Amino acid sequence: MSDPESTVSPTAKARSTFDDLPLNPRLRAGIREMGYSEPTAIQQGAIPDAVHGRDLIGTAQTGTGKTAAFLLPILERLMNRPRGRIYALVLTPTRELALQAEGFLRQLGRHTGLRGAAVYGGVGMRPQEEALRGAAEIIIATPGRLLDHMSRGYVDFRSLEILVLDEADRMLDMGFLPDVRRIHDRLPRNRQTMLFSATMPPEVVRLSRDFLRDPRMVHVAEKTVAAVGVSHLAVAAPSTQKTGILVQLLQDATMASVLVFVRTKRRADRLVRDLQHARISAGVIHGNRSQSQRVHALESFRTGNHRVLVATDIAARGVDVEGVSHVVNFDVPHEPEIYVHRVGRTARAQRRGQAITLIAPEDSPDFTRIERLLGETIPRATLPGWDYSAAPPPSAPSPQGRGRSSGGRDRFQNRRGRGPPPRRMERRSEGRPSDSGSRAGHSRPRSNRW
Repeated sequence: MSDPESTVSPTAKARSTFDDLPLNPRLRAGIREMGYSEPTAIQQGAIPDAVHGRDLIGTAQTGTGKTAAFLLPILERLMNRPRGRIYALVLTPTRELALQAEGFLRQLGRHTGLRGAAVYGGVGMRPQEEALRGAAEIIIATPGRLLDHMSRGYVDFRSLEILVLDEADRMLDMGFLPDVRRIHDRLPRNRQTMLFSATMPPEVVRLSRDFLRDPRMVHVAEKTVAAVGVSHLAVAAPSTQKTGILVQLLQDATMASVLVFVRTKRRADRLVRDLQHARISAGVIHGNRSQSQRVHALESFRTGNHRVLVATDIAARGVDVEGVSHVVNFDVPHEPEIYVHRVGRTARAQRRGQAITLIAPEDSPDFTRIERLLGETIPRATLPGWDYSAAPPPSAPSPQGRGRSSGGRDRFQNRRGRGPPPRRMERRSEGRPSDSGSRAGHSRPRSNRW
């Protein structure tokens, strides 16, 4: 990597509009129709080199527009290619991200005639097979399902010109590295490769050295790691009382569209049942839900039929819903960066939002690390009238109406009340959700602003 790293300020206006970027008028028309006029910092820094075929590494936090930073150069480069061959492949860790990127591609490229297809598990293979046989020029795929198709012999990558590794840090974190390497070994060597990631841990650095040739590095310098417009609040909540406290918080009518994060699939299912028993409309999304269940939950949340969406980190990284008023961290994440990814689901596109974290005493060390990363002390609060030394007060809605604690005893808390189990146990419970109906894929999330 002989080139110096290009560091871009998030507020830099070196190119103030998309008209200043090397993009075809047909692409600019699609951008305008989506309602965008100014490129984000990562788009400003990445698009010029990517359009000219340079290998590229782009790092920026969630919600900064990384998806368009690689889709626009792909569309620009392939504008005049003959149709019916696969020219670009985007590998992404989750089906949600694949669908999201395919949706952006369809909107951005509406005037180009280029076709894209999302290839992911949990659905039938026939339509995807048709796309891989020539019905699409751009394939956006999860590694596990793509390998399923490749094993059947009809996937032809001989015309491939561009490979994109999207959300590379999460892809490796979820155990996709062997699959990614197997796919890479069957691709043409003479191609452009772009890698986009929120972070650059050693594993991603090693991967970039193996896959990329003399890449240009574009890093968006962050003045703040959390999205601008997010206000942060920590609410005291003993582990056994978190559900009741959440229910009481949700009595506030201003919490109109609430995304609630938990660590595990089992806890997500349990929490959504308790919320529904408390007559709060809620849906759930996690790695064990089928594709149709995920789509239904997201659509119900997007349209307002569900006021609350309970999600694990793996599933929610592909959640890109406008107008999320609040993000609630029911479980404090072990990694500070995960907190940033979570709260990035609100206050998107210059809007404002609030992040509320329920903190039990045993959560304090993890929460202190989050504050250190943010560079600020998050205000603490307690709910008025809540007896923290006893069971929830009678005024708090009981999920099943039988007078028991709304939170109950979390099944992941050990019998001596010493808090949650070791981190390894938490991560194992989320597991490696399948991105393929016939093999074990490993899917995990996140989303770009557009």
